[in-house]
Amino acid sequence: MQLKYRSNEKEYLDNSHIETKDLYQNLIELDVINSQLGGYNASRKGLAAILKTKAHVSTILDIGFGGGDSIKEMQKYCAKKGVKLFFYGVDLKNDCVKYAKSNLASISNKQLICDDYRNISAELLKQIDVIHCSLFLHHLTDEEIIDLFKFGKSNQCIILANDLHRNWFAYYSIKFLTAVFSKSWLVKNDACLSVKRAFKKGELELLLQRSGYKKYHVNWSWAFRYTIIAYE
Repeated sequence: MQLKYRSNEKEYLDNSHIETKDLYQNLIELDVINSQLGGYNASRKGLAAILKTKAHVSTILDIGFGGGDSIKEMQKYCAKKGVKLFFYGVDLKNDCVKYAKSNLASISNKQLICDDYRNISAELLKQIDVIHCSLFLHHLTDEEIIDLFKFGKSNQCIILANDLHRNWFAYYSIKFLTAVFSKSWLVKNDACLSVKRAFKKGELELLLQRSGYKKYHVNWSWAFRYTIIAYE
């Protein structure tokens, strides 16, 4: 399988209705996958790079936060480094918001919103320094990704994203791992499909350019991830 082009096949997770227990099992397993296969590390490296180059960063908006685990991991990093940030999170699924509220109960410096990110008020957006998303971009079409990047640029926000590298080895590896270890029918289907919907480095760079960004970085991170940072 060469995976020359992005697949446009929708994942089960993109369905508007998923049984709560099935969604929660998916979120639990995604946390394990991100912990073991570099997802959180990709975001941490990007956040560290931003904090080194930007003197004033106080708020992050996490789009499509799912179970809230990226917020949890970024907060752990900030606590370790003595950095104070406030986290906003927005997700379309009410069950995700309920799950994340419980998951992030010990974190006071956060506010979770159940909505489309495009509906966030202009007043709130004025407070946002960084827009973060993890494993979110590959759920979108190219045009939807451009709209998201333009949304960030128009609101003078730094974009920090991590997503998957479209690669045959990554595809067959995650297909095998989830077939053996996963208990979630969502993960068994969507994990390898996510790789088919993922990106080559040049594709991400072109999407950033088409969005009007001139200052950006797209760096490969283990395992088969890209960390995307776009400043302006």
